Amino acid sequence: MSTNEMNGAVINDMDNLVLTEELKKRAEDIKNEANKYFKDGKFDKALELYTTAIETNPNVAAYYGNRSFCHIKLECFGSALQDANKAIQLDRKYVKGYYRRASANMALGKFKLSVRDYEAVAKACPNDKDARLKYNECKKIVHQQAFAKAIAVDDKKSVIETLDIDSMAIESDYDGPKLVDGKVTKEFMSELLPYLKEQKKLHKKYAYQILISVKEFFNTLPSLVEINFSENEQLTVCGDIHGQFYDLLNIFEINGLPSESNPYLFNGDFVDRGSFSVEVILSLFGFKLLYPNHFFMSRGNHESTTMNQMYGFEGEVKEKYSSKMADLFTEVYNLLPLSHLINKKVLTMHGGLFSEDGVTLEAIKKTNRNKQPPDSGIMCDLLWSDPQPQIGRAPSKRGVGVSFGPDVTKAFCTLNNLDYIIRSHEVKSEGYEVAHDGKCITVFSAPNYCDQMGNKGAFITLKSNLVPKFTTYEAVPHPSVKPMAYANSMMSMFGLM
Repeated sequence: MSTNEMNGAVINDMDNLVLTEELKKRAEDIKNEANKYFKDGKFDKALELYTTAIETNPNVAAYYGNRSFCHIKLECFGSALQDANKAIQLDRKYVKGYYRRASANMALGKFKLSVRDYEAVAKACPNDKDARLKYNECKKIVHQQAFAKAIAVDDKKSVIETLDIDSMAIESDYDGPKLVDGKVTKEFMSELLPYLKEQKKLHKKYAYQILISVKEFFNTLPSLVEINFSENEQLTVCGDIHGQFYDLLNIFEINGLPSESNPYLFNGDFVDRGSFSVEVILSLFGFKLLYPNHFFMSRGNHESTTMNQMYGFEGEVKEKYSSKMADLFTEVYNLLPLSHLINKKVLTMHGGLFSEDGVTLEAIKKTNRNKQPPDSGIMCDLLWSDPQPQIGRAPSKRGVGVSFGPDVTKAFCTLNNLDYIIRSHEVKSEGYEVAHDGKCITVFSAPNYCDQMGNKGAFITLKSNLVPKFTTYEAVPHPSVKPMAYANSMMSMFGLM
């Protein structure tokens, strides 16, 4: 067996690393440097350094725990679970390992697994009020889910049936935009955006009317919607907005407001994390009703009950309106299309491609979407999957969906006679990325994501030749309401070690 010198240690293989005090100190220094990047919101760099620390000294539970936290920040929940499990394996008394694992499972909607870990922490730290709070809150969610399942019936009534819109009076002091006979007009939208920009609230009657109307419209659409435009026209494709309303306004400032001559496609994840999600979604739904054939919206993985419960949208709606309205938003999200086909040659979806070969456009069009996202299948993959540089497929770092390589993309495009696909779902430093030999484009439209990632935002403009033109931009100032202001308290976790 050969012997190599690496980082000051003598090794025969990675499982028999002979550590020196110098090497242990070096690993600790690397970890401390990673912590600084983490606190500055530079999670990719922090992740790289935590990995180096682990490679230097693979026997410290905190290194895996910190990297797990980094994965959670990057929404790579599958990888976060792996690191949390490794941390616990190394040190059964490492409390933060249980916290990390519980948080990753919560983000994936696996509350029963989360409650076990919070119970373990609460028992190990009986004087820890935070641990007890999280355990009780998580247990409450499990009980609520069990109760909801027990009383659920197939013909469950819509929230709309419980509303009496006509009896909702408009107060005399309301000075905001008003619908005309329940209809969105150009005048309404021209007043709505500046009104919301001033942090004022659209009257609940009009908000409900918008939701009812847009639900009726989405219900008429297939899961795959075709968009066709002629030689003299163009289409703008935007990625994740994530409640960053002021950056959405900046897109319209740069590229013009939506209109019949300036159509848009928003590719999912309109809400959550950013604390102006209500403003974003009401604006987008308003434009959808105003220009139903020139404004398009795809469902993202954050247009779901579990994500909205954890990442802020549900809390924001309850704060600004009511729990009943939050339930109606869920009904609308269940009807959002999953994909769009542009001029028969470019397919868009929020996440990515599939865990199996042979999926056709017709299969996507026929997919039943009127439900919460499942853990596998076409709908799951469209909302959750990500590209990878390696050929083939691999388990997703998110714990849901699949990672797919350039060969998968090429085969899918060939089968369906496509030029390329456009997807979103991932932060990119420049706001976009072209991968898989030009056949897989990512666009992400929320700059300085969560006020800490430092990334640019981008959108794509397509003309009839379908050659993508990328426009990038920086974040703009917004009122002093932090991201995740309305998120479930369960998402708060201990800091680093």
